[in-house]
Amino acid sequence: MRLVVAMTGATGATLGIRLLEVLAKLDVETLLILSDWARATINLETDYSVDDVRALATRAYSARDLAAGISSGSFRTDGMVVCPCSMKTLSAIRIGFSDNLITRAADVTLKERRRLVLVAREAPLSEIHLENMHYLARAGAVIFPPTVAYYAGPATLDEMTTHITGRVIDQFGIEHSLIKRWKETDGEYTHTRPA
Repeated sequence: MRLVVAMTGATGATLGIRLLEVLAKLDVETLLILSDWARATINLETDYSVDDVRALATRAYSARDLAAGISSGSFRTDGMVVCPCSMKTLSAIRIGFSDNLITRAADVTLKERRRLVLVAREAPLSEIHLENMHYLARAGAVIFPPTVAYYAGPATLDEMTTHITGRVIDQFGIEHSLIKRWKETDGEYTHTRPA
């Protein structure tokens, strides 16, 4: 499997980093795009350097590299995830404003009818944000706010991050054991702990 993974400057750089770490362990080829503000957020919010994050991916691109293969629909991928996704990037994707490699790759993903997951980071949401999300959901994107799953009983930020990462990976049908899953046994619903 080959996925485009983009990180923008929205808060939540650790979500994109954890996603790259897990996908590497699952032998998924990752094509990483970092926006300029993603680089700043990585430095601000994490102990990782930008080079550390780039090294987690199979291949990394500058957001300015519009000649990259992933800017073409003829370059085959299994989908794209923008994690975290800023409202600026989300609105640019909504209107097809392909001014950088992130928004161009997302545009390609939609036009080729591939899975596009937007881990939208903002709160509270304005009417403009909601309209943009609604439009993109109708266009085929998965809008995935990284919300806490209280039923999983997370005790730490790390556990919440892992659960969200697992649910994002679920959107691409990739098998993993990161999260507690609900199961039905004898008419009762229970959830299993991750392995």
